[in-house]
Amino acid sequence: MSLFELAKQHIITVAHRGVAGGNIPCNTFTAYETALKQGADMIETDVDISADGTLIVFHPGMEKPHLGIDRRLNTLPYAEIESLRYTNQDGVPTQFGIERFEELLCCFGGRCYINVDKFWDNPEAIYEAVKKAGATDRVLVKSHLNDTVLHTLERVAPDLPFMPIVRDSHPRHAELMERNVNYVGAEVLFASEEAEVASDSFISAMHGDGKLVWVNSIIYNYKTQLAAGHSDDTALSEDMDKGWGWLADKGFDIIQTDWPGMLVEYLKQTGRYFK
Repeated sequence: MSLFELAKQHIITVAHRGVAGGNIPCNTFTAYETALKQGADMIETDVDISADGTLIVFHPGMEKPHLGIDRRLNTLPYAEIESLRYTNQDGVPTQFGIERFEELLCCFGGRCYINVDKFWDNPEAIYEAVKKAGATDRVLVKSHLNDTVLHTLERVAPDLPFMPIVRDSHPRHAELMERNVNYVGAEVLFASEEAEVASDSFISAMHGDGKLVWVNSIIYNYKTQLAAGHSDDTALSEDMDKGWGWLADKGFDIIQTDWPGMLVEYLKQTGRYFK
């Protein structure tokens, strides 16, 4: 089933780095399995590369908080990376190691959609792995828009589903409709409810052109709001209608969250899940 077909059935839920907590770190297969058990349709994953060219599932630059080391993984051979273990939320080493990207595609490519973050750091290698796994229709990549990104996509992976990340407005929509890219929709960021990309007219126009609209309820830095305060934090600490309900009622097709189980349950209980 394509993303478009799925979006016609219900709001698509994306699990940001899987579901982490307790002794289970993010970006591990157990975190992704937990996300699927909680009803996520898509997992968001980060991809890095070892010094000797092995693609790995890890958020570049997060070595210190996630592994307790001061070295970048892209400076280490895979044999050394393979011996490392994630720490849990208390900084205690766990049994969870760093997985290879090709194993992620093998394990999850046929069971859910995969949003690959950090695609642009190693586009050729990542695309070849996706193509080899036969997952080009299951992997979604996103990026802030610039000419380098578009030229890279057209040159390397024109068939890979792509969403630009846009804040407040989306001035290059018409251009993307004509480019040799698989433009499936847009991820929208907005600090104000009055932003163009949060308007009923914008969402309706995108749907009219056959495009999906992705919104984030995650909070990466509370000082930089991604959806005008309609967030996981708001849903869980204040009011679910204000946090998640507002996003669903606006007609967004895809919601990325750190709490997929609670989001899906809330949407179903309030009659907002199914279209």
